[in-house]
Amino acid sequence: MSKHDVVLLDFWVSPFCIRVKMALAEKGVAYVNQEEDLHLGKSRSLIRSNPVYQKVPVLLHNGKPICESTNIVYYIDETWPSPPLLPSCPYARSRARFWANFIDKKVFEASSKIWMSKKEEKDVANKEFIEILKVLEGALGEKDYFGGDNFGFVDIIAISVASRFCTYEKFGGFKVEDHCPKFAAWMKRCMERESVSKVLPCPEDVHEFLIMLRMMHGIE
Repeated sequence: MSKHDVVLLDFWVSPFCIRVKMALAEKGVAYVNQEEDLHLGKSRSLIRSNPVYQKVPVLLHNGKPICESTNIVYYIDETWPSPPLLPSCPYARSRARFWANFIDKKVFEASSKIWMSKKEEKDVANKEFIEILKVLEGALGEKDYFGGDNFGFVDIIAISVASRFCTYEKFGGFKVEDHCPKFAAWMKRCMERESVSKVLPCPEDVHEFLIMLRMMHGIE
C-alpha cells in the first residue's frame, strides 16, 4: 500500500490529530500529512471531506474520509488489525470505548477551563480537573496501561492531551504528580514509546500557542 493511499488532514497542536498520528505509528502505516493552516481559513479539502463539522482531523483512506478522532482510531484498528489497540473480548472493548468517551467528554473540557479561566476561577477549574484525573487514575489501577500490559486504545486517547499538561500546571499552579502519582507515572511510561514521543509537539510551543489563544479571547 502506498502512503498516498492514506492522507491525514492535520493541525500540529491538536490533541485530536495527535491521537490519530499515534495510532498510525503503532500500526506502522505510512501516510501523507497535510497540515491545515486554520488561521488562514479552512482548505477546500477539509470542507469537502468533513462538511458537517469542518474540523480536523480527517483521515482520507483511498479517497474516502473518516472523521472524528476517536472514530478514526477505531477505524485504524479495524483496518490494520495488527498489532491490536482494542482488546478481543467484547466486554473489555466496551469498557475501552466507555473510558475513551469519558476522556473526550470530561478531560478535555475540564482542562480547557484551566488555561481559559481568569484568576478568580482558577481554583475551581483546578479542582475539577484533578478530580477527573483521579477517576482516570482509579480506572488505571495498578496496571501499566489502561488495557493491561500493552499500550492501546484508551492510552492513545488519553495521552494525546499530555503535551498540554505542562501548560495546565503552569496556569493552574499545581503538579499532576502531587495529586495523581500513578497517573503521572503512566504518562511518563507512555512518553517513552516512540509512537508517542515522535508525534507529541514541544510543550513550550504548545504553551506559547495557548497563551496566544488566551490573548485572542481577551483573557489576561
